[in-house]
Amino acid sequence: MALIDLLSDHAFLVLGVMLAGILAGFAGGMFGIGGGIITVPVLYAVFQSLGVGEEASLKTAIGTSLSVIVVTSVRSLMTHHRAGHVDGEMLRAWAPWIALGAAAGGVLARWVSVELLTIIFAGGAIYIGYRRIFPKNRTMAQDINLLHKRLKIPLGAGTGLFSSLMGLGGGAVGVMVMTLAGRPMHQAIATSAGFGIAVAVPGVIGFMISGWGAPGLPPASFGFVNAPAFAAMAAMAAITAPIGARLAHRLNGALLSKMFGLYVFIAAAGLVWDVFHP
Repeated sequence: MALIDLLSDHAFLVLGVMLAGILAGFAGGMFGIGGGIITVPVLYAVFQSLGVGEEASLKTAIGTSLSVIVVTSVRSLMTHHRAGHVDGEMLRAWAPWIALGAAAGGVLARWVSVELLTIIFAGGAIYIGYRRIFPKNRTMAQDINLLHKRLKIPLGAGTGLFSSLMGLGGGAVGVMVMTLAGRPMHQAIATSAGFGIAVAVPGVIGFMISGWGAPGLPPASFGFVNAPAFAAMAAMAAITAPIGARLAHRLNGALLSKMFGLYVFIAAAGLVWDVFHP
């Protein structure tokens, strides 16, 4: 009953969460990145407005975002797979290492400085976005074997670790790595949607464990995962993720690359603002 009263008293915030879910699903389907770069700042602001402390707000926003990414990634991956763009061999090779890194990130969430990780991630994301919008005139490397253990283990585990700690799918790194290795943009986005599942499932479990019993959590939270926010966002994202994926298939690769860069660039700057502004 208390939860129902809380939702009715904050109807505007509920609508904001649902809108963020719609946008996250669409972006996740189109760019293969899970949509966490949208959901984390929105959830953080919502929890702050409810009077939740800064640390609990941010870490619960990250954990809840990962739970929504499970839904967006599954829905968008199914659509990309039907279109024939998913590299199943790479997905199978990278997924275990991504999952291992994501699990470690979820468990470490209680102790790691999110602010420092925000700076590291945002710096890399802004550079990635800039290079997508203003690409250098050079030929992509065609001889990079992304299935070799010297690449898949460190890059896969690193993708999972940082994506989990920031509440993101693995697409921000996965798309960059695959395109630099000469893979088509459509294939990179489609395969990276699968990376999101490998990141989110162990990441959610880790965040629930590390946040269990933590003080000052938002109402109806299971560790650092908030059930009402997950339900509202996931329901909306499940509808829009396939729409974004189908639209991605119709767009020119070069245009899609620039759109991806602009999205990452703006979203990374927004995340820095959200975490560090007074």
